[in-house]
Amino acid sequence: MDAAVPPPTPSAAGYPAVFELDRADRIANWRPLVHWLLIIPHAIVLGVLGLVAEVVSIVAWFAILFTGKLPEGLGNLIGLYIRYSNRVNAYYMFMREEYPPFSFTDTPPDPGDYPAVRTSFEPVYEGRNRLTTVFRFILAIPHFVCLAVLGIVAFFATIIGFFAVLFTAKWPVGIQDFILGVLRWNTRVSAYALLLTDEYPPFSME
Repeated sequence: MDAAVPPPTPSAAGYPAVFELDRADRIANWRPLVHWLLIIPHAIVLGVLGLVAEVVSIVAWFAILFTGKLPEGLGNLIGLYIRYSNRVNAYYMFMREEYPPFSFTDTPPDPGDYPAVRTSFEPVYEGRNRLTTVFRFILAIPHFVCLAVLGIVAFFATIIGFFAVLFTAKWPVGIQDFILGVLRWNTRVSAYALLLTDEYPPFSME
C-alpha cells in the first residue's frame, strides 16, 4: 500500500540547488556487503569528473571575474558533476537498490533517468557578483568546517545503518534523515563553491 512507502526526502525550499531522494521501503539485506564493490566503476568516473569540475570552476572563476557572466556550458558541466556525485553516494550508502546509469546529461533540471535520486539546479549565468566570486572559497570556509564535522558523524551513522540494513533490511529513519540532510547541505555548498550561484547557502540540513 502507498501508506507503507516512506515519503520523498524534502528539499530546501528556494535555494537554486535541490537534492531529493525517494526512500526505499526495504533494502535487500545483502546490499551493504556488495555496494562498495559494485560502485567501483562509478567511483572511477566520478574521480575523473571531479578533476574536470575543478578545472572548469577555475575557468568559470576567471570568466565571471572579467565578464560578469558564467558561460552556460561551464555551469552545466559543474551541475553534471554534483548530480553524478549525489547518485553515486545514494547508491554507495545502499539507500537505493537500482544501479545508477552512466549518464552525462548536463541540463540544469534533473533528466529523470535515475528517478529515485534527483538533483536539479537553477544556475545564474548573467549579472554575477564579481566581489563574492573573488572571495568565494573564503566565504565558503564556515560551510566546509561544518560539513567536515558532519561528515565524520555521517561516517559513523553509516556504519550503524550498515548493520541495521544487514539485519533488518531497513534504515533507521532518524539516522537516514541525518545522512540525507548532510547530502542536501553538501549539494547547496557545492553549487555555491563551484560558482553555479551567488546566493549564500543556508546552514541547514532541510
